[in-house]
Amino acid sequence: MASAKEIRGQIKAIQNTAKITKAMEMVAASKMRKAQDRVTAGRAYAEGIKRVVANLMQAHPEYKHPFVVQREQVKRVGLILINTDKGLCGGLNTNAQRLALNIVKDSEVEVEAYTIGRRAGQFMRKIVDDLRASEDEVADAVELGDILGVVSVAMDRYVKGEVDEVSLVFTEFVNTMTQTPVKIQLLPCASSIEPSHPGYWDYIYEPESKDVLDGLLRRYVESLVYHGVLENKACEHSARMIAMKSATDNAKGIAQDLKITYNKARQAGITQEIAEICSGAAAA
Repeated sequence: MASAKEIRGQIKAIQNTAKITKAMEMVAASKMRKAQDRVTAGRAYAEGIKRVVANLMQAHPEYKHPFVVQREQVKRVGLILINTDKGLCGGLNTNAQRLALNIVKDSEVEVEAYTIGRRAGQFMRKIVDDLRASEDEVADAVELGDILGVVSVAMDRYVKGEVDEVSLVFTEFVNTMTQTPVKIQLLPCASSIEPSHPGYWDYIYEPESKDVLDGLLRRYVESLVYHGVLENKACEHSARMIAMKSATDNAKGIAQDLKITYNKARQAGITQEIAEICSGAAAA
């Protein structure tokens, strides 16, 4: 059994760890609330642009943008994976990476990757030979310009015919306790922008409807990826808050067990000292 002094040192170290994890839990809770507000606002924009694009495509079915045309033969696909930059958030990154790994394994053609978040880049470099673009150090208050480089590379390669499909994997925020990894198909995106309320819609265009639709479809794809980043940020802080709370509770439990062990060791030492005193007195 360890000495009482060693056990006291262990208790002190674990209590200090509990203070750190408690502080991290409180910081994550504060950031989570802000991230949830951004997700709520982002969902409204994503639904709005989807509705406008669907109405435009319905009003002008004669024009087929490259983003909505299904390729006859798929020879190469692209995969955008969104993860966090930092760890200590439970199985958040692992679950999304497992989904991405299954996609790569099940694909019958070559897969190239685009990543957002340091953990995504580290993972995709291990499972694919071609990592085309990556973005690390994504801020909590992320702006579209922070991730535009990755999205633009994927869209440009699709337009040039160098990839035939592009998918997005991220973690969707359901609630504080539940985060679900999901996969959506970015390109071609015809199936994802079917009008929910069929009918005739048209707008006044400046300069032409073709130019407006071209610009809106790019904004639509960018908004999907941007919204995925917002969802992943909310999931990150929720998962980190839960993980740090669990770590704090575990540290407190371990410290309590060590206190019991310390008391037993101290009691054994006192008993031994009394026994030695009694034995010395009897010998005298």
